[in-house]
Amino acid sequence: MNWNEWLPLLVVFSSLIPGLVIFGLPEKNIRTRTALNMFGAVAKLALVVWMLWGVYNEYHFETRLALLPGLDLVLRAGPFALIFVTLSTVLWLVTTVYAIGYLENSPHRSRFFGFFSLCVTATVGVALSGNMITFLLFYELLTLSTYPLVVHRGTEEARRAGQTYLIYTIVGGAMLLLGTVWLYNLTGSLEFTPRGFIQAIALEHQAALIIIFILLIGGFGVKAALFPLHGWLPQAMVAPAPVSALLHAVAVVKAGAFGIIRVVYDVFGVESAARLGVAAPLAWLAAFTIIYGSLRALFQDDLKRRLAFSTVSQVSYIALGVAIAGPIATIGGVVHLVHQGIMKITLFFCAGNLAETLGIHKISEMNGVGRRMPWTMAAFTIGAFGMIGAPPIAGFVSKWYLGLGALEAEQGWVVLVLAGSSLLNAAYFLPILHRAWFCKPPDSWPQEHDFGNNKETAWALLLPPVFTAGLALAVGLLAFAPFSPLEWAQLIAKREFYQP
Repeated sequence: MNWNEWLPLLVVFSSLIPGLVIFGLPEKNIRTRTALNMFGAVAKLALVVWMLWGVYNEYHFETRLALLPGLDLVLRAGPFALIFVTLSTVLWLVTTVYAIGYLENSPHRSRFFGFFSLCVTATVGVALSGNMITFLLFYELLTLSTYPLVVHRGTEEARRAGQTYLIYTIVGGAMLLLGTVWLYNLTGSLEFTPRGFIQAIALEHQAALIIIFILLIGGFGVKAALFPLHGWLPQAMVAPAPVSALLHAVAVVKAGAFGIIRVVYDVFGVESAARLGVAAPLAWLAAFTIIYGSLRALFQDDLKRRLAFSTVSQVSYIALGVAIAGPIATIGGVVHLVHQGIMKITLFFCAGNLAETLGIHKISEMNGVGRRMPWTMAAFTIGAFGMIGAPPIAGFVSKWYLGLGALEAEQGWVVLVLAGSSLLNAAYFLPILHRAWFCKPPDSWPQEHDFGNNKETAWALLLPPVFTAGLALAVGLLAFAPFSPLEWAQLIAKREFYQP
């Protein structure tokens, strides 16, 4: 194997090996654990930057290992894989810094960071998968590695949330396995192919392929929180803030959305999906989920639950852009994979800061908190306006391209969905900002933690949301800069999804 064949495997191992070592570390060995966490995150980032440069210049990076007769374990770094790998890698580094500060005095840190590293390993494996069997293996590893993170606190509420999460994801995994086996039986292949690999049998096996599409979208729709498969997500908010950030912005829901894109473009292909009549129902389901999630968010007083229902809504923008099946809408959906991750992780970091520093968990407790924690709430404000779609923040770019793509595809009803969603986003975010900035603060906070020297909060908790908020603003302002998420999404559409 040459260097180009080793590189995808090394990217996976850069978090796997530190994670396995961390499991064996004593709780008191803080320095070694922190060093391993940071080394793995920085090493992965360096390897991914190298792959980005290589893929941009049309180098080929692929690891292929024999798995079963006729089926290989394939890790391949194409433009689409790398946009998700880069998001996961950058946000893993930031979340690692945040988690080190958040869990400073918590028990079971070695267990937490071990599974944390396995979770990112599985996410990167999902992103780099070159066929459905590799995708399925890493997708199930993601389920197994995130369950201990959801139940980390060990409370009865956490155990119930973990049980719900397992029920949903195991059922989703079974649907995915059934669809994958059936697909292999029909086609004799599971290799991801630009414009899909089912075209040769699309006319002959229409009924079977429609059922397979439903099974695959159902399997991925659980993690992507498509209605009615979203029920686990709000309950999982009992997990610590770094886990919530990981679930919503980096790993689980993004892996589901990523899988939906793979099915539509690299398994079925947009032409075959349209011919079979499965793209339009997916678009309607995504549109319904967008509005449903926003309406549910309106009535949540718990801050993290409101953000969770916001995720239910926002992630479906990705599925909607894919289902519209036009180049511009595809760009909007793919770039929202990145933009939503950056904005949502900012919001969950800020929610964690409020809980950890002042004991604030509910929106009704946030009166005047902007005066006590101005940097945290400034970052939250940028994330919230981005979710609403206000320019020049990243969310505006996503919605603009989704709207243009809908008009290009003569799907004007989608513009109404986007407009309605933005109004609902404003309805559940602006009251939070009004409370935080314009209402009188209370005489005391629910449970204030003293960091000394009149500091807002610990630096490890403050720097990550400030950085990601700045990043959300930067990728909006510099949307047309080289290597920006938008420019890379355009590259994906050109090279992979809409090849001539």
